[in-house]
Amino acid sequence: MSLQSVFAPAAVLYEAGKPLVIEEVEVRPPQAGEVRVRMKAAGVCHSDLHVMTGDLRMPEPIILGHEGAGIVEDVGPGVTTVRPGDHVIPIWRASCGRCEYCMAGKPALCDMGTAMRFTGLMPDGETRFRNAKGDSIRHYAGVSTFASLSTMPEAAVVPIPKDFPFYKAALIGCGVITGVGAAVYAAQVKPGSTVAVWGCGGIGLNIIQGARRMAARRVIAVDTLARKEAKVRELGATDFIDASQTDPVEAVKALTEGKGADYTFEAIGLPRPIEQAFDATRKGGTCVIAGISRGDARAAINVNQLVYAEKTLKGTLYGSARPRVDLLNLIAMHEAGDLMLDELLTRTWPLTEINEAYDALKNGELARGLIVW
Repeated sequence: MSLQSVFAPAAVLYEAGKPLVIEEVEVRPPQAGEVRVRMKAAGVCHSDLHVMTGDLRMPEPIILGHEGAGIVEDVGPGVTTVRPGDHVIPIWRASCGRCEYCMAGKPALCDMGTAMRFTGLMPDGETRFRNAKGDSIRHYAGVSTFASLSTMPEAAVVPIPKDFPFYKAALIGCGVITGVGAAVYAAQVKPGSTVAVWGCGGIGLNIIQGARRMAARRVIAVDTLARKEAKVRELGATDFIDASQTDPVEAVKALTEGKGADYTFEAIGLPRPIEQAFDATRKGGTCVIAGISRGDARAAINVNQLVYAEKTLKGTLYGSARPRVDLLNLIAMHEAGDLMLDELLTRTWPLTEINEAYDALKNGELARGLIVW
Protein backbone atom coordinates (compact mmCIF):
# COMPACT_ATOMS: atom_id res chain seq x y z
CA MET A 1 0.00 0.00 0.00
CA SER A 2 1.32 3.42 -0.93
CA LEU A 3 1.06 5.95 1.90
CA GLN A 4 0.07 9.49 1.02
CA SER A 5 0.09 12.93 2.58
CA VAL A 6 -3.03 13.97 4.49
CA PHE A 7 -4.16 17.28 5.97
CA ALA A 8 -4.94 17.74 9.64
CA PRO A 9 -5.35 20.63 12.09
CA ALA A 10 -2.37 21.70 14.16
CA ALA A 11 -1.22 24.56 16.39
CA VAL A 12 1.75 26.25 14.70
CA LEU A 13 4.19 28.70 16.30
CA TYR A 14 5.28 31.17 13.63
CA GLU A 15 6.94 33.70 15.92
CA ALA A 16 7.94 33.59 19.58
CA GLY A 17 5.86 35.94 21.69
CA LYS A 18 2.80 35.59 19.48
CA PRO A 19 -0.18 33.20 19.80
CA LEU A 20 -0.17 29.77 18.22
CA VAL A 21 -1.97 29.62 14.88
CA ILE A 22 -4.55 26.87 14.36
CA GLU A 23 -4.49 25.72 10.74
CA GLU A 24 -4.63 22.71 8.47
CA VAL A 25 -1.17 21.36 7.72
CA GLU A 26 0.06 18.70 5.34
CA VAL A 27 1.32 15.68 7.25
CA ARG A 28 3.59 13.66 5.01
CA PRO A 29 3.62 9.88 5.24
CA PRO A 30 6.07 7.98 7.42
CA GLN A 31 9.32 6.97 5.80
CA ALA A 32 11.44 3.94 6.70
CA GLY A 33 11.49 3.49 10.47
CA GLU A 34 8.70 6.04 11.09
CA VAL A 35 5.07 6.01 12.18
CA ARG A 36 2.14 8.39 11.86
CA VAL A 37 0.10 8.87 15.03
CA ARG A 38 -3.43 10.21 15.47
CA MET A 39 -3.20 12.22 18.68
CA LYS A 40 -5.94 11.84 21.30
CA ALA A 41 -4.53 13.97 24.12
CA ALA A 42 -1.59 16.36 24.51
CA GLY A 43 -0.16 17.98 27.64
CA VAL A 44 -0.10 21.71 28.35
CA CYS A 45 3.45 21.99 29.68
CA HIS A 46 5.92 24.74 30.62
CA SER A 47 8.58 23.26 28.31
CA ASP A 48 6.51 24.33 25.29
CA LEU A 49 5.74 27.67 26.94
CA HIS A 50 9.48 28.42 27.13
CA VAL A 51 9.64 28.15 23.33
CA MET A 52 6.43 30.15 22.87
CA THR A 53 7.81 33.06 24.93
CA GLY A 54 11.28 32.91 23.35
CA ASP A 55 13.06 31.86 26.55
CA LEU A 56 14.25 28.82 24.61
CA ARG A 57 14.93 29.44 20.94
CA MET A 58 13.82 26.97 18.28
CA PRO A 59 13.66 27.22 14.49
CA GLU A 60 10.31 28.54 13.27
CA PRO A 61 7.68 27.80 12.15
CA ILE A 62 7.32 24.81 14.44
CA ILE A 63 4.56 22.58 15.80
CA LEU A 64 5.10 22.27 19.53
CA GLY A 65 3.82 19.64 21.96
CA HIS A 66 5.89 16.86 23.49
CA GLU A 67 3.55 15.17 25.95
CA GLY A 68 0.65 13.10 24.67
CA ALA A 69 -0.99 9.84 23.68
CA GLY A 70 -2.61 8.53 20.52
CA ILE A 71 -3.21 5.74 18.03
CA VAL A 72 -0.80 4.57 15.33
CA GLU A 73 -2.47 5.23 11.99
CA ASP A 74 0.28 4.31 9.51
CA VAL A 75 3.73 2.76 9.65
CA GLY A 76 6.64 3.10 7.25
CA PRO A 77 8.87 0.33 5.86
CA GLY A 78 10.85 -1.64 8.39
CA VAL A 79 8.70 -0.78 11.43
CA THR A 80 8.40 -3.84 13.67
CA THR A 81 7.52 -2.72 17.21
CA VAL A 82 4.09 -1.19 16.49
CA ARG A 83 1.34 -1.54 13.91
CA PRO A 84 -1.75 0.46 12.91
CA GLY A 85 -4.29 0.53 15.71
CA ASP A 86 -1.76 0.34 18.54
CA HIS A 87 -2.14 2.86 21.34
CA VAL A 88 1.09 4.70 22.13
CA ILE A 89 2.78 7.34 24.27
CA PRO A 90 5.28 9.50 22.33
CA ILE A 91 8.80 9.78 23.77
CA TRP A 92 10.07 13.35 23.51
CA ARG A 93 13.70 12.25 23.66
CA ALA A 94 13.82 9.29 21.28
CA SER A 95 16.97 7.19 21.51
CA CYS A 96 18.92 4.99 19.14
CA GLY A 97 19.45 2.14 21.60
CA ARG A 98 23.08 1.68 20.54
CA CYS A 99 25.16 4.67 21.64
CA GLU A 100 27.16 5.01 24.86
CA TYR A 101 24.34 6.88 26.61
CA CYS A 102 21.72 4.31 25.67
CA MET A 103 23.95 1.44 26.71
CA ALA A 104 24.61 3.17 30.05
CA GLY A 105 20.87 3.36 30.79
CA LYS A 106 20.59 7.10 30.04
CA PRO A 107 18.55 7.14 26.80
CA ALA A 108 17.36 10.74 27.30
CA LEU A 109 20.94 11.87 26.62
CA CYS A 110 21.14 10.05 23.27
CA ASP A 111 22.52 12.26 20.50
CA MET A 112 19.69 11.29 18.14
CA GLY A 113 17.03 12.74 20.43
CA THR A 114 19.20 15.75 21.22
CA ALA A 115 19.65 16.56 17.52
CA MET A 116 15.90 16.38 16.85
CA ARG A 117 15.26 18.65 19.83
CA PHE A 118 17.58 21.42 18.67
CA THR A 119 17.12 21.24 14.88
CA GLY A 120 13.41 20.50 14.68
CA LEU A 121 14.19 17.94 11.98
CA MET A 122 13.71 14.22 11.62
CA PRO A 123 16.86 12.04 11.73
CA ASP A 124 17.17 12.25 7.93
CA GLY A 125 17.37 16.06 8.12
CA GLU A 126 13.89 16.64 6.67
CA THR A 127 10.46 17.57 8.05
CA ARG A 128 7.12 15.84 7.53
CA PHE A 129 4.97 18.97 7.91
CA ARG A 130 4.05 21.64 5.33
CA ASN A 131 1.69 24.61 5.57
CA ALA A 132 -0.77 25.77 2.91
CA LYS A 133 2.01 27.71 1.14
CA GLY A 134 4.14 24.59 0.94
CA ASP A 135 6.65 25.87 3.51
CA SER A 136 8.31 23.34 5.79
CA ILE A 137 7.26 23.33 9.43
CA ARG A 138 9.67 22.00 12.07
CA HIS A 139 8.99 19.23 14.56
CA TYR A 140 9.31 19.74 18.31
CA ALA A 141 11.21 17.08 20.25
CA GLY A 142 10.59 14.73 17.33
CA VAL A 143 6.88 14.28 18.18
CA SER A 144 4.88 17.55 17.79
CA THR A 145 1.84 16.45 19.76
CA PHE A 146 -0.01 19.72 18.99
CA ALA A 147 -0.67 18.29 15.53
CA SER A 148 -3.77 16.12 15.49
CA LEU A 149 -1.82 13.82 13.18
CA SER A 150 1.95 13.61 13.57
CA THR A 151 4.73 11.66 11.88
CA MET A 152 7.58 10.60 14.16
CA PRO A 153 10.33 7.98 14.46
CA GLU A 154 9.36 4.47 15.51
CA ALA A 155 11.84 4.96 18.35
CA ALA A 156 9.66 7.81 19.63
CA VAL A 157 6.61 5.70 20.54
CA VAL A 158 5.92 3.21 23.32
CA PRO A 159 2.93 0.88 22.88
CA ILE A 160 0.58 0.80 25.86
CA PRO A 161 -2.46 -1.31 26.83
CA LYS A 162 -5.52 -0.39 24.77
CA ASP A 163 -7.73 -0.20 27.85
CA PHE A 164 -5.61 2.51 29.47
CA PRO A 165 -7.28 5.94 29.02
CA PHE A 166 -5.55 8.39 26.70
CA TYR A 167 -5.76 11.28 29.15
CA LYS A 168 -3.94 9.29 31.80
CA ALA A 169 -1.34 8.14 29.28
CA ALA A 170 -0.70 11.74 28.22
CA LEU A 171 -0.14 12.81 31.83
CA ILE A 172 2.38 10.03 32.33
CA GLY A 173 4.31 10.95 29.16
CA CYS A 174 6.16 13.94 30.64
CA GLY A 175 5.07 15.43 33.95
CA VAL A 176 4.66 12.19 35.84
CA ILE A 177 7.72 10.33 34.58
CA THR A 178 9.90 13.44 35.00
CA GLY A 179 8.73 14.21 38.53
CA VAL A 180 8.48 10.71 39.90
CA GLY A 181 11.73 9.80 38.16
CA ALA A 182 13.53 12.76 39.72
CA ALA A 183 12.79 11.37 43.18
CA VAL A 184 13.10 7.67 42.40
CA TYR A 185 15.93 7.52 39.85
CA ALA A 186 17.86 10.81 39.95
CA ALA A 187 17.92 11.38 43.71
CA GLN A 188 17.14 7.83 44.84
CA VAL A 189 15.36 9.17 47.92
CA LYS A 190 15.88 6.91 50.92
CA PRO A 191 13.08 5.78 53.26
CA GLY A 192 12.76 7.96 56.34
CA SER A 193 14.50 10.96 54.74
CA THR A 194 13.38 14.58 54.47
CA VAL A 195 12.52 16.17 51.11
CA ALA A 196 11.81 19.76 50.05
CA VAL A 197 10.36 20.62 46.62
CA TRP A 198 10.51 24.13 45.12
CA GLY A 199 7.66 24.62 42.63
CA CYS A 200 4.34 22.76 42.80
CA GLY A 201 3.31 22.60 39.16
CA GLY A 202 3.10 19.47 37.04
CA ILE A 203 6.69 18.38 37.73
CA GLY A 204 6.83 19.37 41.40
CA LEU A 205 3.59 17.59 42.27
CA ASN A 206 5.00 14.40 40.84
CA ILE A 207 8.29 14.79 42.68
CA ILE A 208 6.12 14.90 45.80
CA GLN A 209 4.40 11.71 44.64
CA GLY A 210 7.76 10.09 43.99
CA ALA A 211 9.08 11.06 47.43
CA ARG A 212 5.96 9.63 49.04
CA ARG A 213 6.43 6.46 47.02
CA MET A 214 10.00 6.19 48.39
CA ALA A 215 8.69 6.50 51.98
CA ALA A 216 10.21 9.89 52.82
CA ARG A 217 9.06 10.79 56.33
CA ARG A 218 8.71 14.51 55.63
CA VAL A 219 7.90 16.08 52.26
CA ILE A 220 7.94 19.89 52.27
CA ALA A 221 6.31 21.74 49.36
CA VAL A 222 7.50 25.28 48.58
CA ASP A 223 5.55 27.65 46.32
CA THR A 224 4.57 31.31 46.09
CA LEU A 225 0.87 30.53 45.54
CA ALA A 226 -0.88 29.64 48.80
CA ARG A 227 -3.87 28.20 46.92
CA LYS A 228 -1.72 25.20 45.96
CA GLU A 229 -1.48 23.92 49.55
CA ALA A 230 -4.53 21.66 49.39
CA LYS A 231 -3.35 19.97 46.19
CA VAL A 232 0.22 19.35 47.40
CA ARG A 233 -1.09 17.78 50.60
CA GLU A 234 -3.44 15.59 48.56
CA LEU A 235 -0.45 14.35 46.54
CA GLY A 236 1.60 13.53 49.65
CA ALA A 237 3.25 16.64 51.08
CA THR A 238 3.39 16.83 54.88
CA ASP A 239 4.15 20.56 54.99
CA PHE A 240 3.62 23.65 52.84
CA ILE A 241 5.72 26.82 52.79
CA ASP A 242 4.38 29.99 51.17
CA ALA A 243 7.60 31.46 49.77
CA SER A 244 5.86 34.79 49.10
CA GLN A 245 5.43 35.30 52.85
CA THR A 246 8.55 33.78 54.42
CA ASP A 247 12.17 32.87 53.71
CA PRO A 248 11.82 29.30 52.40
CA VAL A 249 15.40 28.36 53.29
CA GLU A 250 14.92 29.25 56.95
CA ALA A 251 11.46 27.67 56.95
CA VAL A 252 12.82 24.36 55.60
CA LYS A 253 15.58 24.39 58.20
CA ALA A 254 13.04 25.07 60.96
CA LEU A 255 11.13 21.95 59.90
CA THR A 256 14.30 19.82 59.82
CA GLU A 257 15.90 20.58 63.21
CA GLY A 258 18.02 23.33 61.68
CA LYS A 259 19.85 20.92 59.38
CA GLY A 260 18.13 21.34 56.05
CA ALA A 261 16.51 18.63 53.93
CA ASP A 262 18.26 15.43 52.90
CA TYR A 263 17.01 15.98 49.34
CA THR A 264 15.89 19.22 47.71
CA PHE A 265 14.37 19.65 44.27
CA GLU A 266 13.85 22.68 42.04
CA ALA A 267 11.02 22.26 39.52
CA ILE A 268 10.59 25.84 38.28
CA GLY A 269 13.68 26.72 36.27
CA LEU A 270 14.54 30.07 37.86
CA PRO A 271 17.91 31.03 39.38
CA ARG A 272 16.66 32.22 42.78
CA PRO A 273 14.69 29.05 43.66
CA ILE A 274 17.69 26.98 42.51
CA GLU A 275 19.91 28.92 44.91
CA GLN A 276 17.40 28.53 47.71
CA ALA A 277 17.01 24.79 47.17
CA PHE A 278 20.78 24.33 47.27
CA ASP A 279 21.12 26.46 50.41
CA ALA A 280 18.35 24.44 52.11
CA THR A 281 20.14 21.14 51.48
CA ARG A 282 21.71 19.62 54.58
CA LYS A 283 25.35 18.59 54.86
CA GLY A 284 25.88 15.48 52.75
CA GLY A 285 22.54 16.04 51.04
CA THR A 286 21.54 16.17 47.37
CA CYS A 287 19.97 19.02 45.39
CA VAL A 288 18.34 18.01 42.09
CA ILE A 289 17.39 20.53 39.38
CA ALA A 290 14.42 19.40 37.27
CA GLY A 291 13.08 22.75 36.03
CA ILE A 292 13.84 24.03 32.52
CA SER A 293 15.42 27.50 32.53
CA ARG A 294 16.06 30.22 29.98
CA GLY A 295 18.99 29.43 27.75
CA ASP A 296 21.09 32.17 29.37
CA ALA A 297 20.09 31.51 33.00
CA ARG A 298 22.81 31.36 35.67
CA ALA A 299 22.52 30.61 39.39
CA ALA A 300 24.96 31.68 42.12
CA ILE A 301 26.06 28.65 44.14
CA ASN A 302 28.34 28.74 47.18
CA VAL A 303 31.02 26.41 45.83
CA ASN A 304 32.54 25.87 49.27
CA GLN A 305 29.35 24.06 50.28
CA LEU A 306 30.15 21.44 47.67
CA VAL A 307 33.43 20.80 49.49
CA TYR A 308 33.03 21.58 53.18
CA ALA A 309 29.41 20.38 53.38
CA GLU A 310 29.82 17.60 50.80
CA LYS A 311 26.59 18.62 49.09
CA THR A 312 25.72 17.15 45.70
CA LEU A 313 24.20 19.33 42.96
CA LYS A 314 22.84 17.50 39.95
CA GLY A 315 20.37 17.82 37.11
CA THR A 316 17.81 15.40 35.75
CA LEU A 317 16.30 15.07 32.27
CA TYR A 318 13.15 12.97 31.76
CA GLY A 319 13.47 11.98 35.42
CA SER A 320 16.68 10.08 34.61
CA ALA A 321 14.30 7.29 33.59
CA ARG A 322 14.25 4.75 30.77
CA PRO A 323 10.99 5.75 29.04
CA ARG A 324 10.48 2.53 27.11
CA VAL A 325 10.46 0.61 30.38
CA ASP A 326 9.40 3.12 32.99
CA LEU A 327 6.31 4.48 31.23
CA LEU A 328 4.86 0.98 31.46
CA ASN A 329 6.02 0.71 35.08
CA LEU A 330 4.12 3.89 35.89
CA ILE A 331 0.96 2.50 34.30
CA ALA A 332 1.34 -0.59 36.49
CA MET A 333 1.89 1.60 39.57
CA HIS A 334 -1.30 3.54 38.86
CA GLU A 335 -3.32 0.40 38.33
CA ALA A 336 -1.98 -0.94 41.64
CA GLY A 337 -3.14 2.21 43.42
CA ASP A 338 0.38 3.55 44.04
CA LEU A 339 0.25 6.54 41.69
CA MET A 340 -2.37 9.29 41.46
CA LEU A 341 -3.29 10.56 37.99
CA ASP A 342 -6.89 11.82 38.05
CA GLU A 343 -5.96 14.11 40.92
CA LEU A 344 -3.39 15.86 38.67
CA LEU A 345 -5.77 16.92 35.91
CA THR A 346 -7.24 20.38 36.40
CA ARG A 347 -8.91 20.99 33.05
CA THR A 348 -9.07 20.04 29.36
CA TRP A 349 -9.46 22.15 26.20
CA PRO A 350 -10.01 21.50 22.48
CA LEU A 351 -7.12 22.35 20.16
CA THR A 352 -8.92 25.52 19.06
CA GLU A 353 -8.55 26.90 22.60
CA ILE A 354 -4.88 26.04 23.11
CA ASN A 355 -3.87 29.67 23.60
CA GLU A 356 -6.41 29.99 26.42
CA ALA A 357 -4.94 26.84 27.95
CA TYR A 358 -1.51 28.44 28.02
CA ASP A 359 -2.91 31.60 29.56
CA ALA A 360 -4.21 29.42 32.40
CA LEU A 361 -0.79 27.78 32.75
CA LYS A 362 0.97 31.16 32.90
CA ASN A 363 -1.49 32.30 35.58
CA GLY A 364 -0.67 29.32 37.80
CA GLU A 365 -4.19 27.91 37.51
CA LEU A 366 -3.22 24.35 36.58
CA ALA A 367 -1.83 21.29 38.26
CA ARG A 368 -1.93 19.76 34.79
CA GLY A 369 -3.96 20.59 31.69
CA LEU A 370 -4.62 18.68 28.48
CA ILE A 371 -5.62 19.34 24.90
CA VAL A 372 -8.05 16.57 23.94
CA TRP A 373 -9.49 15.44 20.62
